[in-house]
Amino acid sequence: MLSKMTSLSVSLVQRYLPSPFVFAMFLTLAVLIFSMLGTGQSLPQMAQHWGTGFWTLLTFAMQMALVLVTGHVLANAPMVARGLDRLARIPNTPGQAIVMVTLVALAGSWINWGFGLVVGAVFARALARQVKNLHYPLLVASAYSGFLIWHGGLSGSIPLSLATGGADLQRMSGGVLQAGVGVENTLFTVLNLSIIALLVIGLPILNRAMLPSTPIVADPALLRDPEPAPMPRETPAQRLDDSRILGLIIVALAAVYFGYYFYNNGFALSLNIVIGLFLFLGLFLHGTPERYMRAVQESVGGISGIVIQFPFYAGIMGMMIGANADGMSLGKQITDAFVAWSNADTFPMLAFLSAGVVNFFVPSGGGQWAVQGPIMLPAGQALGVAPEVTAMAIAWGDAWTNMIQPFWALPLLAIAGLGARDIMGYCLMMLLYSGVVITGCFYFLT
Repeated sequence: MLSKMTSLSVSLVQRYLPSPFVFAMFLTLAVLIFSMLGTGQSLPQMAQHWGTGFWTLLTFAMQMALVLVTGHVLANAPMVARGLDRLARIPNTPGQAIVMVTLVALAGSWINWGFGLVVGAVFARALARQVKNLHYPLLVASAYSGFLIWHGGLSGSIPLSLATGGADLQRMSGGVLQAGVGVENTLFTVLNLSIIALLVIGLPILNRAMLPSTPIVADPALLRDPEPAPMPRETPAQRLDDSRILGLIIVALAAVYFGYYFYNNGFALSLNIVIGLFLFLGLFLHGTPERYMRAVQESVGGISGIVIQFPFYAGIMGMMIGANADGMSLGKQITDAFVAWSNADTFPMLAFLSAGVVNFFVPSGGGQWAVQGPIMLPAGQALGVAPEVTAMAIAWGDAWTNMIQPFWALPLLAIAGLGARDIMGYCLMMLLYSGVVITGCFYFLT
């Protein structure tokens, strides 16, 4: 039964799913039409919302690009790459390989979503080189499935935004939160850890069960890594570029800063702190400034989707929150519809489901927080739901439908050498399983 459902979903996705950039354009037009019909605003008014919103996520886009680049560079550090190659020698069968790549991607994404995406793709390539008759599209889809837990992990943008505090948090929470909420109240709760545990147990089993009888093995040309060019050290400038001493001095300076920061703030993570930790850890593992910059240059291609598509999704966000004279917007209408159906017991679950819907139109944790936070947190508070529970419901909704929203798969697919159509059929099955798990946790554990 599962194999038939998987084959059907793979066939439908390969036939009808457009490219991610075209998908963003399609969503732009869809939101434009629904906003005009739902709020009664004219085309010029909606164009103003779209154009104004187009540039509102540039800072966040740069942060997301840096998360991806620093994670990519860290995953490609010689020590990490050697470790992944050694791990790839452990599984002897395709089923074992599928389970292992899922677990590695889950662990990596919990630490840092950019690292998880890249390390999953790099490990998938290493496994494809080692294990015979391994179905490559499912292998890559399994690597992407680890991304499901990113928003419940250490680089989740919404829990880190809550922990950062400040005027932005007060605005994003609709005035509900005046001070920051520590990660012990979001990431390290029974609710969040239970969701992660169930996904860590269930996803490898599900992915293993989807192995087809006739595998599509990877093209050997996709799996060959280029030989690194030798480091020139003929001139004083070249020796300085490749200086381990200089790199270590900068890393030591960063260590002093981070040590002082954590001593004074405890385990208070923020998006910038996470990016900084990965940046300087990558510099340390690559050894020299020149080697680190070469790794950065190799990783920059993976951010092309962020650079080009983020403004389009920011424009979509602008239309989603663009209100008419009565203060009504499409985002508010969608959220209000879910709120109207809920009570204190069902609100967290419905907040999660509404966030999953909104994520199709605003596939950014920060953008989604901007759309839903000011509406959902006051509504939840009125029903007696803790703000941090509502925030995590939004966070998990954002992570959930990433399985069939191809935007964040782009970096992984670029490394693996596949297209979105190759993996999204399998991701649909992962979406169904994780939806049941997360919905159940928000209903029974809140």
